[in-house]
Amino acid sequence: MSSSFPRIRRQGLCLAALAFVALGALVLAQHWDDRARLWLQERSTPLVDRLASVWLPGYRAVIQAKALSGLDKDETSGLTYNPVTRTLFTVTGKHPLLVELSLQGEILRRIELKGFANPEGVEVMDNGLMGIVDERRRQLTTFTLKDDDLTLDAAGLAGFDLGFADAGNKGFEGLGWDSRSHSVILGKERGPLGLFSLPFPGEDGSVGALQPLAAQHLGLRDISSLSVDGRTGHLLVLSDESRMLLEVDRAGRPVSFLSLNGGLNGLEDGIEQAEGVAMDEDGNIYIVAEPNLFYVFSKPAAKVGRAG
Repeated sequence: MSSSFPRIRRQGLCLAALAFVALGALVLAQHWDDRARLWLQERSTPLVDRLASVWLPGYRAVIQAKALSGLDKDETSGLTYNPVTRTLFTVTGKHPLLVELSLQGEILRRIELKGFANPEGVEVMDNGLMGIVDERRRQLTTFTLKDDDLTLDAAGLAGFDLGFADAGNKGFEGLGWDSRSHSVILGKERGPLGLFSLPFPGEDGSVGALQPLAAQHLGLRDISSLSVDGRTGHLLVLSDESRMLLEVDRAGRPVSFLSLNGGLNGLEDGIEQAEGVAMDEDGNIYIVAEPNLFYVFSKPAAKVGRAG
């Protein structure tokens, strides 16, 4: 009987070791170590630096999981804010559409996108110019949208090849506009994941060369959307697989994050597939998730710390 004790002990040690290895693999796969690092970094951030940033920990969901009527079979992806009309625009990939939304998530207009294969990102740039990135075609298409447009045909619009011919379905999804550098900011989903800048356009209407942006380790599993805060110049990077919105400064350093898991930041349920993010001039953050859910996050002026 006593001889069974060492065997049982060895089995217990083996099970404990396997559990430890499995836990370690899960921590790495889910980037929990990166979240812990970011959380600790946030806790030590001085108040003056918090006030000079977007500071995502202070945000709370004020509209959540609102269904975008009629888009449940279209798969929304990408989001941008138009300061002139004070409306939002998203694109749909399954059935290519450009959709105009109110700031409360009401559908105002559906615009058919002809000649687009897989629109994943949309952005309002300067002087009324807009852009759509087509992941499958690896192309940025630009246009000026009229108030009565109900159809856009890629064949008659300016298009720019983004390269990465072998990217397949792991190409560019994030699209933002940096008015300070007059550049399009692009986020490559994965394989490899990365941020890029595209000066656009020059005085002659041409674009510059695509350049990788300096960025420290972001700890994200993918990039699904981008938005640039015009007040700070900081970049908001959305990751649906990491269930996180990450604030990155102009030197490529992570500053703060917003968890998209249920029970945090006012969310009753987690956002399972966040695909688009935008910010207005008042600092309100808008998110769309597949297939057709709409969220708004706002930050009370008096709150700057993380709760819960």
